[in-house]
Amino acid sequence: MSMYRRLAMGRYLASEHTQGPWDPGSQHMGPVTALMVHELDRTAPLPGLALSRLAVDVFAPVPVAELEVVTDVVRDGKRVQCLSAAVLSGGREYARATAWRIREADTPATPAAGPPAPVPPPSPEHAASYLVSGFGYGRAFDWRFARGGPMLPGPATVWGRLTVPLVEGEEITPFERLAAFADSGNGVSPAVDFATHVFVNVDLTISLFRTPVGEWTCMDAATAIGPSGRGLTRTTLYDERGEVGAATQTLFVAPR
Repeated sequence: MSMYRRLAMGRYLASEHTQGPWDPGSQHMGPVTALMVHELDRTAPLPGLALSRLAVDVFAPVPVAELEVVTDVVRDGKRVQCLSAAVLSGGREYARATAWRIREADTPATPAAGPPAPVPPPSPEHAASYLVSGFGYGRAFDWRFARGGPMLPGPATVWGRLTVPLVEGEEITPFERLAAFADSGNGVSPAVDFATHVFVNVDLTISLFRTPVGEWTCMDAATAIGPSGRGLTRTTLYDERGEVGAATQTLFVAPR
């Protein structure tokens, strides 16, 4: 089963593979973000321009239901292009994104951080983790921790590979794979106990300095909680060739 089934142009039905950890009737924002990228990829494409930055604002938990994704061109151009996407259900807007495409050209690449640890082999701990067994989105990924562990507090380095299609019968791109995974930075690096607190992100910003490749994405994530109910997760993103960019999430933090 895929995460989504297309019903018509811009309309989708969400499956149980989109379920998040907070409420079985609400989606994890990873699939929703990837779905917006899926639609943005098909909006006014221009040869030589690549999606380089995505900023998502979350207005409310997205229901596991029928969705409509509406896209538009905010600013057109030959070298840079700004797009927008909105996710609606039942006539209500639940999330909105802006994205920048930037023209691709030969430039002198500067050294980035070294590649992360190789993908570690699976272990019984990973297979039995809450991420894998607890909710639909968690079961849709193959999780491999190189640092930290499932539900352990503190920073974590974790590889992930989507094991189900994003949209039934439609090809998925590496950026869509990365977008589906990058929203989990706060989930894999909790700074407070999941049993006692909620720490939900109200946004997600992904910035890439090169196009990702391959099935596997790695997050090196750390979360900081402030004294007044807010938090921040900062994540360095990798593919199997090395670093590709970064993501940030602003968190709403509260006792359960």
